[in-house]
Amino acid sequence: MINKQKIMKINSIPERSTRIVEAVFRCKWSLTVYQLLAEGVNRPGEMVRSVDGLTTKVLNDCLRKNMDFGIIERIEYNEVPPKVEYVVTSFGKKFITIIEELKDLEDEMSALA
Repeated sequence: MINKQKIMKINSIPERSTRIVEAVFRCKWSLTVYQLLAEGVNRPGEMVRSVDGLTTKVLNDCLRKNMDFGIIERIEYNEVPPKVEYVVTSFGKKFITIIEELKDLEDEMSALA
């Protein structure tokens, strides 16, 4: 009797990246923050002033979550008064590209409906 080895592996969902995507979509402000950063709005006070309904507390929670995932990073300048800016990391640029692709896919699906 010939013993055949199985060549196919079961593909599983990538856990870490899936958790990041879920967390980003659960946070209603993450996509807005990415858009602001893309437009050059990178200071927290300026972000809050740019978006109706966005509060400092909610923004800080959103920024912290995105920093924990490595999507954005905080740059602190040694000045008085303190100056803080946020920028997208190289990983964040890749991640945001994937999010944009998901949006394009959603648009295509909506057009078919």
